[in-house]
Amino acid sequence: MELILCHAYLMIDIDRPKIEGSVSVGDGRRIGFAEFGSAKGRAVFWLHGTPGARRQIPTEARQFGEDHQLRIIGVDRPGVGASTPYRYESIKDFAPDLLTVADTLGIDKFAVIGLSGGGPYTLAVAHAAPERVMVAGVLGGVAPLVGSEAAEGGFPRLALWTAPMLQVAGAPIGKVVSSLLSVARPVAEPAISVYGRLSPQGDRELLARPEFRAMFLDDLLHGGSRRMEAPFADAIVFARDWGFKVSDVTVPVRWWHGDKDHIVPFAHGEHMVNLLPDAELHVMPGESHLGGLGMATDILTHLMDVWDEREAVAK
Repeated sequence: MELILCHAYLMIDIDRPKIEGSVSVGDGRRIGFAEFGSAKGRAVFWLHGTPGARRQIPTEARQFGEDHQLRIIGVDRPGVGASTPYRYESIKDFAPDLLTVADTLGIDKFAVIGLSGGGPYTLAVAHAAPERVMVAGVLGGVAPLVGSEAAEGGFPRLALWTAPMLQVAGAPIGKVVSSLLSVARPVAEPAISVYGRLSPQGDRELLARPEFRAMFLDDLLHGGSRRMEAPFADAIVFARDWGFKVSDVTVPVRWWHGDKDHIVPFAHGEHMVNLLPDAELHVMPGESHLGGLGMATDILTHLMDVWDEREAVAK
């Protein structure tokens, strides 16, 4: 597969990726990625939330990767950043694209972490490649909205109402948002501030930290200003059957969820962990939807311990 690399343009005071580019995944499509940490370390794919893009990786996680020999790779979903616009028929269809990226980057075994809307895609990859995914981490992940494994309530259920409209209007709306972001850097940071003020205390405190504001702003300007169709494509597939059963995911899954989450209810995390065969729920007291980002180094440490345990059992 063809691999294109490009230099990251440093717009704000935050570390740029070691390499950044896109990978051909067939049918004229490309998936964008950004790599941080150690090029020779264990690989961890970090899947952004909804909205988000490839640089939605905490600065603490980036430095942790450098210090502890971890190769942390953020991946754009189709329709944001350097990825070609495309609509999956179901969540499971993302897995072959991620595996192609892994193959192209010379990665055999790896971990996957997904925040919020990245959670379903994390589980899809774990389901598709249990021999390659050593451990999966989910931070406040979205649960199924339809079918026998569906969870009730929560903000994600709005996708059930908006999906029919977004089938038609999602791409045009994404283009308008992208156009606004391309010229709206002066208002992007105030917008993050407004979200923080409207959020519960946990998210408000996290977004008050300069390094997290810088990370979100960097991700928004490098991802969303090019194209912003991915969040609407996410909403469409969230409202459908995922294409696999959560209960069939055999990879070890560790789930972090704030008990004050105002986007994805804490009960959804409990529901999902009860469905998964090998899962643990890590409660984040007092934290809201973004709380897992503030625990990135603890989460990475824990997941690598699980990886070590799996390798020890296999010997």
